[in-house]
Amino acid sequence: MSELNFPLKPAMRGWLHAGMFPATVAAGIVLICLATTPAARAACAVYAVSAWMLFGVSALYHRFTWGPRGEAVLRRLDHSNIFLIIAGTYTPVTILLLHGARQQVLLWLVWAGALAGIAFRVFWVGAPRWLYTPCYLALGWAAVFFLPDFFRTGGVAVTVLIIIGGALYSVGGVIYGLKRPNPSPRWFGFHEVFHACTLAAFIVQFVGVSLVAM
Repeated sequence: MSELNFPLKPAMRGWLHAGMFPATVAAGIVLICLATTPAARAACAVYAVSAWMLFGVSALYHRFTWGPRGEAVLRRLDHSNIFLIIAGTYTPVTILLLHGARQQVLLWLVWAGALAGIAFRVFWVGAPRWLYTPCYLALGWAAVFFLPDFFRTGGVAVTVLIIIGGALYSVGGVIYGLKRPNPSPRWFGFHEVFHACTLAAFIVQFVGVSLVAM
């Protein structure tokens, strides 16, 4: 069959995030309930909600056809949620592993960056990939200078999990920006590879957050 006869979206588009959404709901509730302090529960709630938004909206956006207006709204939400999950993931590890001025600096940095990024994607949804993809990567690695602090207070396992998760998110971002590799435009294209990377990254960092919070 010619590629001209392929559907507009690969057949697997959105299914990975659709399957992940109920898993994140269950895992998030468990994480919140098992967190050991009120601060940990609040921080984990922020993290869980950001994950629910990311996977839930992505599943809705990619699984169905919404028409021009619906597509525009959901695309804005979908792209904005990437900034939200970055700041949401940083929230529990920052609150629970950092203290004093360094805690405040990193929290302000990631949330101000996330809000700026959300405004950017909402008001310029048609921005080129080469412009907004590096913004995700830059915010995602905002804590690179705080890794020694995470290592000192969280230990080797937590720090390694944070780094591996960040690397997987970054690999996914590069694949999304380059649109390569694109193994099967009909079934499982570059976007699905990107989504697979986000799933793996979330799982790895969820384990890290759990070690910190519980």
